Amino acid sequence: MFNQEHLAASLAELGQARMLPRAAYLDDDVLAWEQRHFFGGWTCAGRAEDLAEPGAHRAVAVGPTEGVLLTRARDGRLRAFVNACRHRGHELLPCGGSAVKRVLTCPYHAWTYDVDGALRAAPGFRDLDKSGFGLIELPSAEWHGWVFVALDADPPPFAEHVGALEDTVAPYSPAELTTVTSHEYVVAANWKTIVENYQECYHCALIHPELCQVSPPESGENLDLPGDWVGGWMDLRDGAATMSLDGRSGGSPIPGLDEHRLRTVMYAAMFPNLLISLHPDYVMTHRLTPLAPGRTRVECAWLFPAEVASRPGFDPAYAVDFWDLTNRQDWAACESVQRGIAAARYQPGPLAPDEDGVHQFIRMVALKYLGEP
Repeated sequence: MFNQEHLAASLAELGQARMLPRAAYLDDDVLAWEQRHFFGGWTCAGRAEDLAEPGAHRAVAVGPTEGVLLTRARDGRLRAFVNACRHRGHELLPCGGSAVKRVLTCPYHAWTYDVDGALRAAPGFRDLDKSGFGLIELPSAEWHGWVFVALDADPPPFAEHVGALEDTVAPYSPAELTTVTSHEYVVAANWKTIVENYQECYHCALIHPELCQVSPPESGENLDLPGDWVGGWMDLRDGAATMSLDGRSGGSPIPGLDEHRLRTVMYAAMFPNLLISLHPDYVMTHRLTPLAPGRTRVECAWLFPAEVASRPGFDPAYAVDFWDLTNRQDWAACESVQRGIAAARYQPGPLAPDEDGVHQFIRMVALKYLGEP
């Protein structure tokens, strides 16, 4: 697919580096490779609160072609399986579907499975050894309220994947937050274009006037720490309590945050598909699912302290309206970038000094294309 020569410019130091090759954003073969190698590793599959009670099942997409079935077993353990009946491969639940049941029955031929994946019934089969036809289990992990799965049978340790991101995220106690609302977007751009846009504010002065009212676009710092992630922080302007259209919070600060976190917004792109934005009073995430080289589904969720979310009349619109506007500004830019890259004579351009986060991300991607961790 790509060799060292193809990626040499993307692997160069900031100041000499160029964006990834054009094919990385356009080719079906590249996306198919990414499905196996990027989305085959640890990938965010949603929130644990969506599977809160024993017997809960949920079917989700992981990458452009793979379906995963998440279940909450009777012992409280979350498990993940290939979303395919062991008989003829029919999905146990349609993608996006959910149910709370003691058993799950395939709608095609009524093969029935326990919540731990064991086959309990196979109508018409008298001598079938059911123990050999349980659902195919996948590695899974819960981390601060998010669910992660790996399609690979033997992924690297999850703690290695997280690395130093643990220390960045833990103070916000995301597992104790409640998802109050979510939006779904379909963006006509490659998933990497969306991550690259997320990693810089070089564009903010031109397309995000509302954001610049509450955060200086030149502020903050990108971090370079262990783990499969890229991120950093931005300052809030004096007088701004959070990211909202007027800088005011409609909630309360997340308990336990220090002064630095009360005056900044932390952001992290957890490879390959979870973007985490940590505000003083709420957490916002984008979960990316590639649908095609130039098409990505983005599920955006807003999480608040449970005490705030339960207040009579609480309205998350102060955060949601701000980010829905900002998201749509970003999506328009990403879609324009995708159209530009599709031009037959497009050539990858250089990175500005303020795009060090983008440089970290494309270098990470380029190294993974070459098979390096």
